[in-house]
Amino acid sequence: MIAKNISDRVELNNGVLMPWIGLGVWAMDNGKEVVESVKYALNIGYRSIDTASLYANEKGVGIGLKESCIKREDLFITSKVWNSEQGYKSTLKAFDRSLKKINTDYLDLYLIHWPVEGKYKETWKALEKLYEEKLIRAIGVSNFMIDHLEDLFTTANVVPAVNQIEFHPYLTHKELVKYCEKHLIQVEAYSPIMQGKIGNVKEIVELGKKYNKSPAQIVLRWDMQNEIIAIPKSSNPIRIKENSEIFDFELTDSEMNLINSIDINSKFGDPENS
Repeated sequence: MIAKNISDRVELNNGVLMPWIGLGVWAMDNGKEVVESVKYALNIGYRSIDTASLYANEKGVGIGLKESCIKREDLFITSKVWNSEQGYKSTLKAFDRSLKKINTDYLDLYLIHWPVEGKYKETWKALEKLYEEKLIRAIGVSNFMIDHLEDLFTTANVVPAVNQIEFHPYLTHKELVKYCEKHLIQVEAYSPIMQGKIGNVKEIVELGKKYNKSPAQIVLRWDMQNEIIAIPKSSNPIRIKENSEIFDFELTDSEMNLINSIDINSKFGDPENS
């Protein structure tokens, strides 16, 4: 299904509905920047906010959510357990800290931020417990490659609902995406606009001229037509609004194939070495 507007959602493998586009808040400070960004995004129609323990801005996100006056059931809030917090008991404590900072009774999605060797299976057991207790509506992973997922499946009782990965025209993870599709794991893209460098990709720039859209809008539309959830990060109101205006045009099959072919396996992070 291709979304028609910002309120449209995709159904995860457990029936939970998740927005196709959300606001990422990585590297935003915990004060006015994140509070105002969250409030503005929600005011113009966003309902999904993606934060993490590592970002150290969960409290600010919570303030922005509260001041927006949007009903809690209409929001979709994601956070992640960081590497140093992993392990069964420590993950349970980390989740409790995140819940208190965000000032909410539950999370819509909670992710293992990175596959820390020797710990992520126990971390997953903790997420399964929280899921069973209905403190999280969906659980998932981030930066997991095929080998990590296969290893997780040897002990997991719940299949991850989401795998959040670095995904953009220079890094399309074709085999990983196919694997996730096979196992009904929804792929979610972080750094979809290559941390602002998407304007350097000539093919994207040319398509932007054709449709009178920015390079970021072209790529976010490409994500959606590939059935990939995207969480572009921006604290600039103009960019936040622009990133949501991707529902009034459609890329052709040949244009989709063109962008799909740009992949040069260029990435900013490496889950094998982090």
